[in-house]
Amino acid sequence: MAISKEEYGKMAKDYSPKSPALTDTLKAFLVGGLICSLAQGLTMVFMSMGKSEEDSRLISMITLIGITAILTASGVFDKIAKHAGAGTMVPITGFANSVVSPALEFKAEGRIMGTAAQMFSIAGPVIVFGCSAAALYGVIYYFVKG
Repeated sequence: MAISKEEYGKMAKDYSPKSPALTDTLKAFLVGGLICSLAQGLTMVFMSMGKSEEDSRLISMITLIGITAILTASGVFDKIAKHAGAGTMVPITGFANSVVSPALEFKAEGRIMGTAAQMFSIAGPVIVFGCSAAALYGVIYYFVKG
């Protein structure tokens, strides 16, 4: 029995669980805002300790990466992400999670080589593309700006 694409689409829609879009959006907004507020709070704390604004921002980002890596390794970040959805994908925490998560799959190759091999399996292409694009843009800018 063959069914058309339209019939299949209707069947899939009828049997798919309904997503509470408003609730999911609110959770993502609140968690993303909380992460950004934490970053701002850390920056202010480091500035109050006498660090420059630039250094404070850098230390805050490093701190967020460390916190995310620890939460990912302990399984807590995934539980937060299950409820907060896209709110946990604020660029710095999302990136840290995408590097640490595959690194936990080291078992087949061993702890040292496996961790190193798996660490950049998801984030690696993004890093390579970003560095390549930056180098290309820099060369173009060099010749255009003259």
